[in-house]
Amino acid sequence: MPTIKLVAERQAEGRVREIFEEIKADLGTSFVPANFRAAAHNVEHLEAYWHQYKTIMHKGAVDHATKEVIAMVVSALNTCDA
Repeated sequence: MPTIKLVAERQAEGRVREIFEEIKADLGTSFVPANFRAAAHNVEHLEAYWHQYKTIMHKGAVDHATKEVIAMVVSALNTCDA
């Protein structure tokens, strides 16, 4: 269970809502993952986190699919549930 209250997608407004839509489009999901919703209490933090995520996941020598697998394994090892 998260210890930080997550920003609900339906309550997001302005730039936070825009970033949430970008996240869903980029990830190909119908929801915003909890890690981004936790950062959304401060739009500057969310923007920085989203930019960092895109830079890490879309650039570099390691392909995107491998990075996703690594992220999934790390999440499982950390017993993340969202």
